[in-house]
Amino acid sequence: MLKTKIQFSEQTAVKVLRQLCPDSALSRFPKSAANQFTYQEGPISMNRSFVFVVSCLLLIVNVGRADAQWARFRGPNGSGVDASVGYPVEFSPTTNVAWKTPVPYGQSSPVVVGTRLYGTASEGDRLITFCLDARSGRKLWRREVRRERVQGAYKANDPASPTPAADESGVVAFFAEFGLVSYNNDGQVRWTSRLGPFKNFYGMAGSPIIDGSTVVLVCDHDAGSFVIALDRSTGRQRWKTARPGMIIGWSTPMVFRPDATHADLIVLGSNRLDAYDLASGAQRWWLPVASGGAMGTPLAHGDTLMISTLGSNEPSMPTFAAVLAQYDKNKDGRLSLEEFRADADFGEHFGWIDENDDKFIVAQEWNKTRAYDVGEWGAIAVRPGNARGQLEPGAIRWRLQKNIPYIPAPLLYRGVYYMVKTGGIITSIDPATGRILKQGRSPGALGEYYASPVAADGKVYLASTEGKITVLKAGAEWEVLAVNEIGDEINATPALGNGRVYVRTRGTVYCFGTSR
Repeated sequence: MLKTKIQFSEQTAVKVLRQLCPDSALSRFPKSAANQFTYQEGPISMNRSFVFVVSCLLLIVNVGRADAQWARFRGPNGSGVDASVGYPVEFSPTTNVAWKTPVPYGQSSPVVVGTRLYGTASEGDRLITFCLDARSGRKLWRREVRRERVQGAYKANDPASPTPAADESGVVAFFAEFGLVSYNNDGQVRWTSRLGPFKNFYGMAGSPIIDGSTVVLVCDHDAGSFVIALDRSTGRQRWKTARPGMIIGWSTPMVFRPDATHADLIVLGSNRLDAYDLASGAQRWWLPVASGGAMGTPLAHGDTLMISTLGSNEPSMPTFAAVLAQYDKNKDGRLSLEEFRADADFGEHFGWIDENDDKFIVAQEWNKTRAYDVGEWGAIAVRPGNARGQLEPGAIRWRLQKNIPYIPAPLLYRGVYYMVKTGGIITSIDPATGRILKQGRSPGALGEYYASPVAADGKVYLASTEGKITVLKAGAEWEVLAVNEIGDEINATPALGNGRVYVRTRGTVYCFGTSR
């Protein structure tokens, strides 16, 4: 008989469970369920520990099943990770395809809750939310709201870029030309909340999230950035917090629960990382960062937050005097739209630099934009602790400024931090130290990457805009298992659920999975 004793206190068990299971999943269990795991402090015998561990594992498995849904951008709390198994390695429009359904164009990513898949799109002045049966691809419903204004957006964006958020009762969608609209499972409007207009040359793309009874949306733009929380059932505003000094951005927040005492809303802005009290909207702490525009979503690793921003150590734009010498044909000390149009690098971004929209760029506007991405940037690990106000330098555990992607968010899976960037460049990092473990390429998918990596079942999925999905064997020394040709443009991040990979291309939603 084993004589081993295990030191495993109730507090340790609760801590482990909180790390393994989201609070949203734990909250589904009655409070009395916690009594199953109430043990006295001190060592417990092997027999009791065996029962305890088995009970914990059963609870974790059940929570994994209950939470096996991809309910927001990048799935559970923005992590990009699903707990189920049976995912395919090889698939295409003719191989391991469970179903495919044509849908209108939109760059938002699909979300899956239970047996329903939700997405958004646009056609003319119609802003569309649709619902498919996640098992068969059958169209369940399609609803539209009319755009209330025309929101200018850069050619790489579109009116349906934000990903919807869903739960068991329905879906919430955000359109910059309308605001928020909530539908129930049958497609009936529950509530609407008009928002905007927004001033963002590139258009809006940040997505709403649902945490329990609260809907949260971050709106970073050039005319008064803010974060807003609404009641999930009614759409009533709970709080709204201004984000002074915040410039345009496109990130989606996550909820950070390092312990049982509070929940922080973590928002990655283009020039600052912020934490807000989820219940009140009060700012708790912040950290200056630099980027060419905040995208993706932060990640949690125990008591540490991990972000990725692509910036610069020195200005990437020339001086204003240099561009005047090259383009200021009438020598009036400013640049007109016609004069600047010929610039190969920045000509098509005139509206971004022209802050007051007067069709001229002056020195103040140029110099402000020139300093936009200069500062502290990179893959950054932050341990905020119980800080208030601006974080001290010691809160940064490590920073890496190599192979940083611009658009795709990072992935933390099975103790390895992954990044993928244009060129098919894949980097794995030790999340404890920031040390590079391996860097390489997906040889069959060297194009651009807008979609963020996702993972499940020991596999990491990387989708390029050219419609090639690389499947990696997860690990510090990752390996390319397959490169799958979908044959259509992919901008959206795939969704995962119950062994199936949901991929949205320019005109189709595919469901890939092995035979069951």
